Amino acid sequence: MSDYTQLLIYVALGVVFGFAALVVPMLLSPRYKGEKTEQTYECGVDTIGSAWVRFGIAFYLFALIFVAFEVDILYLFPVALVFSEAAFGWRAFIEVAIFLVILSLAIVYAWRKGVMRWTR
Repeated sequence: MSDYTQLLIYVALGVVFGFAALVVPMLLSPRYKGEKTEQTYECGVDTIGSAWVRFGIAFYLFALIFVAFEVDILYLFPVALVFSEAAFGWRAFIEVAIFLVILSLAIVYAWRKGVMRWTR
């Protein structure tokens, strides 16, 4: 069996399993839609009023800033693991300091723009 035959078999199996995962639930699922199907379900408690509540943009901005800075801080872990005086010296320390200053300036900018201020 050649390498291309094996590859063709794996691709065919992938297509068959992918197709089966999409089609079999459509064939086996029940078709009945009761009156409660379209209602909002929240932790076993019936909702009062509409489930479409408008949230302030500050929640989303705060979450995006948090995620962005968490990812940036993750870059510091490898540097901290391999950092030693003999290997990197002052150059690496200054580069990390510049990185942290830029992060701090971004936080100060977001703070000055009012992203951290919660209004009701």
